[in-house]
Amino acid sequence: MSSVQLTGDEQRYAGRVRILHWLIAGLVLATWPLGLMIGFVKEDVKLDFYLVHESLGFLILWVMLVRIGARLTSTAPLIEAPALEKAVAHLVHGLLYVFLIVMPISGFLATNAHGFPLEWFGLFTVWSPIGKTPDIAFVLSAIHGWSAWILLALFALHFAAVVFHHVIRRDDTLYRIL
Repeated sequence: MSSVQLTGDEQRYAGRVRILHWLIAGLVLATWPLGLMIGFVKEDVKLDFYLVHESLGFLILWVMLVRIGARLTSTAPLIEAPALEKAVAHLVHGLLYVFLIVMPISGFLATNAHGFPLEWFGLFTVWSPIGKTPDIAFVLSAIHGWSAWILLALFALHFAAVVFHHVIRRDDTLYRIL
């Protein structure tokens, strides 16, 4: 396939979609490692790691909801690619959206079910829809943990596609979201 040259803003995502994309990417790249590190930090700072991890995760949830709204109310640039490639791209993007919602919800509910209210950045307590519910806490924690690994795999696929398009194909796919 030949390289497609962009001719202006009609070949890019709307500005608000691009901003939200990179905001979410940054938040996830900060939140994911924090969550992974919680098991390895000293007890005296563990709660601080939880506070930041959970607060960022809750922020991701709300920014993702805004992003979905922005994406639904704007048009996407056309993708010039074979049908299978388009289908895989849509599947991976759809799954990224799903897991960027499932992961923070399951984490928030797991925190609640374990009996810990979310203290959002230490500013205020977020209302708990389920309260302390030990019988489902570990299920919610498992969903959250598996979602994190699935999200990492999806991110790796997404990043591999970016590299493929930018380095191998040398097309303008990356510039649609920049």
